[in-house]
Amino acid sequence: MITPSTSASGAVTTGQSPSEGGPRPQAAVLITTLLLGVLSFQLNASMVTPALPQIGAHFGADAAGVAQVQSMFFLAGAISGPIIGRWSDFIGRRRALLLVLAIMAVGTVLCLLAPTLPLLIIGRFLQGVSSAMFALSYIVLREYLDARMFGTAVGILAAVNGGVAGFDGYAGGLMTEAFGFQSIFVVVLGLAAIAAVCIVRVVPTGRPAVSGHMDWWGAALLSVFLVGLTYFVTTGSSAGWTSFAALALLGATIAAFTAFCAVEKRRSSPLIAVHHLRSRNVWTVIATTVLTLAGIFAIMNFTVVLLSQDAQNGFGLSASLSALFFLTPAALIGVFAAPLAGWLTARTGWIKTLRIGTALSLACAIGAALFADNQWAVLAAVAALGIFYNGFFLTAINGLSVLLSPKDAPGALPGINGASFGIGASLGVVLVAPFAGQGTPDGYAAALWISVGITAAAFLVSLLVPAPTGEPAP
Repeated sequence: MITPSTSASGAVTTGQSPSEGGPRPQAAVLITTLLLGVLSFQLNASMVTPALPQIGAHFGADAAGVAQVQSMFFLAGAISGPIIGRWSDFIGRRRALLLVLAIMAVGTVLCLLAPTLPLLIIGRFLQGVSSAMFALSYIVLREYLDARMFGTAVGILAAVNGGVAGFDGYAGGLMTEAFGFQSIFVVVLGLAAIAAVCIVRVVPTGRPAVSGHMDWWGAALLSVFLVGLTYFVTTGSSAGWTSFAALALLGATIAAFTAFCAVEKRRSSPLIAVHHLRSRNVWTVIATTVLTLAGIFAIMNFTVVLLSQDAQNGFGLSASLSALFFLTPAALIGVFAAPLAGWLTARTGWIKTLRIGTALSLACAIGAALFADNQWAVLAAVAALGIFYNGFFLTAINGLSVLLSPKDAPGALPGINGASFGIGASLGVVLVAPFAGQGTPDGYAAALWISVGITAAAFLVSLLVPAPTGEPAP
């Protein structure tokens, strides 16, 4: 592995000679370059949302067809993170970053020129591969920055994980109205091109982090597992958990995971070794991510959205006012809270930051559930989640996924943890939907308390996450 340090001039050194890795990047330049890369994913995710109605009208598609525009995008993200994160161990980080941007660019061009909705959906799937930019960027930051700067840098990148202060979605709506939804893809393509040029010029070529070959059999089986799990959750929520389709998908998902474990035990360079999955360094991080996303995401992006727009048993706000009051504040606060949390990790430790974020996110969830009939109390609770969830939790869990990843597979845990975000978010919405969907005070309260219970479980699991090497246990 590369041993990073920072020179007195502020340049980040890597232990490589220029012939091996090229010019050594300045910390600020490296962070800015990677930020451009992750923005290419985030804008793809958020700016397209307000354009969905126009996309449906343009292609004459129903709601189910339009939903595929987003669901395929996020499904590709869940699959690509673990695979490309691990592949980067063998081909180098810069090549992996450029590969992701190239795939996304092909998908963006396809979306821009697509004559039919199915082709646009294929393009969105290819665009979704850009989700791997987050995991790859966190790994690059770890390899080229010292410990103190690493925390702040992770916070800066985590700050855009939930959107650009809430303004990206608004900008997407304005562009759609003025120039059509295709204009969004033009902007994304231009940003991807700029990011690629900057990566070529700034990110050192580097060397492979480990020896061996990519485990494509493991990658294929993990992909089948993730697809099966995603569709099981979706089908179970709509057709019933005991329906034939749901049970068939559950069986396929279990079979894929069993096969994945069997294959990994026999590979010399597995995607991630089975004994690593049993390690506290790995399973606790994954479980904390899944449970926290299931609890908090369902509150912020589902239950409270329905509650705020319910004219009879909720707050009776319009869709735009609901977004302005209950979505924008947390996103805006997170832009400032995440870098602050990253800065604090060098002083309080990653584990303390994680536990503070998870514990106070739980407190916010309890506050929302206790005062679900009070618009201002719910608003305060959701806004505070901008600090403790968008800021502290997201920064700490992303940093820990890099610091606790196995030494023989440094790209494995960041990629798998990235996939866990989508799994947790989907699971949380599915669990609370039957209750929040009732549109009654008791239904909203039940949905919020279910989220509280899930978040409480996340906090308990977070207590088991071990401290990274060199950090004293709290």
